[in-house]
Amino acid sequence: MLYSILLGVIGGPELGVIVIALLLLFGGKKIPELMRGLGQGVRAFKEGQYDKKPTPEPANKEESASK
Repeated sequence: MLYSILLGVIGGPELGVIVIALLLLFGGKKIPELMRGLGQGVRAFKEGQYDKKPTPEPANKEESASK
């Protein structure tokens, strides 16, 4: 239900205003860098989400340092 409400609110003119605002705020050269960083962050989150192998932490730090 919420999905259908949001589709009715954001349309073509609204997206155009958002794109123009982003261009004014960040400039044309900075946007690809921002999107690249956002994509890398999403990719790292998804990889971490599906990583089922928990890394065991040593019970005692002194024991792991002496080995």
